[in-house]
Amino acid sequence: MADIVHEAGTPTYAYDLEAVAAEVREMRAAFEGGAHLVAYAVKANSAGPVIRAVGAEGCGADVVSGAEILVALGCGIPPERIVYSGVAKGDGEVDRALACGERGIGALQVESMEEIDRVEARACALGRRARVSVRVNPGVDVTDETHAHIATGHDAAKFGVSRDDVAVAARRVESSKQLELVGISAHAGSQLSSIGPYLEVARVVFGIVGDLRRAGCGRALAFVDTGGGFGIDYGAAPPRRNKAPEPDGRSSTRPRPADFIRAVRAEQIKSGLGDLALCVEPGRSLVAPHGVLLAGVIQAKVTRTTRWVMIDAGMNDLLRPALYQARHRVVPLDREVDPAHALTWRVVGPVCESSDDFGEHPLPPDPPGAVAILDAGAYGYTMASTYNGRPLPVEVFIRGGALVGRTQRVNVEAWASERIAAGGDAVPPKQH
Repeated sequence: MADIVHEAGTPTYAYDLEAVAAEVREMRAAFEGGAHLVAYAVKANSAGPVIRAVGAEGCGADVVSGAEILVALGCGIPPERIVYSGVAKGDGEVDRALACGERGIGALQVESMEEIDRVEARACALGRRARVSVRVNPGVDVTDETHAHIATGHDAAKFGVSRDDVAVAARRVESSKQLELVGISAHAGSQLSSIGPYLEVARVVFGIVGDLRRAGCGRALAFVDTGGGFGIDYGAAPPRRNKAPEPDGRSSTRPRPADFIRAVRAEQIKSGLGDLALCVEPGRSLVAPHGVLLAGVIQAKVTRTTRWVMIDAGMNDLLRPALYQARHRVVPLDREVDPAHALTWRVVGPVCESSDDFGEHPLPPDPPGAVAILDAGAYGYTMASTYNGRPLPVEVFIRGGALVGRTQRVNVEAWASERIAAGGDAVPPKQH
């Protein structure tokens, strides 16, 4: 990592592509040969080398915008392995989804009765038949498991068709010559720490499909989709692999994504739906543990009450701590931390906001020249901005311990020129 800092400078994101691929292989093995689709959530990390790495291991893509469709297709993901979620898809985005390949993408996940009408109209205008999955709001509140901002399956969330309306939505889709009902889906939220809530959502999906079939609906269903949300441990070592969950769905250690999949597969078969493919939508769990944000230390600041380490990466580079009060471990690049001699330092960035704060961390008495912010491979660069006139960070890609690709750093003069030129020659009127 020190070599990367020397070559690319800071702030810089670094990703281990081999480790990401290994995560996919472990996850796919948990399906034990059953029909499935691992639809990687592109919003977690949209870098081309990352998407190509997961695609090479058989992943599809879960996208949430027309732009992400372009990225997925450009990285070689086949259209039929793409599912598109989101509560407010623009007409142009729907058109892009429908125009892909011979039959459009694998499924547009409709999230309201009103959206069904819109998708039908766009399919009619294009002379296409849209493959549709109805995303259900399962009415499962996981705010005790995760941050309220990323709990998406409760009754007050904007996501999904309410459970009371799902049967009506399914019949509405099946009554249309322009639409084909291929799936039922749901998503509880992100960063789940136990299997129980995930299984609760899965049971809602499976129960709905069973009810539809008993009512003579859903004959063209091809898959059930139980979403993603598999959590990682941001505060300690990664959980042990292949740790079996307890009978109540909880584990004495944080479960691996494969544990979620084995549990939900068993529930799917128990529900009599083994003929359908199982789709899951992981993002964070595949990439977060295998990316770091490298930052240079600008200076220390010591007062009567606090020791600060001030780094050149800020909330514009990694927003999660400011937005979600998330904690990422911060470690020196040039040495191990000796707990017996470490001091508590508050690590902060350069942005003019009090929330630009990465929390307190044990660091040596003399701060290092550079640090790594760990578990930053997801929702890091994709949420970055140029706030305060700070350029976007560089991204570097590692395979087999070697640097195999990188982006270029944009200089501040380019940002300044773009802002100066904004609006062309618009100038304030002369004062008389």
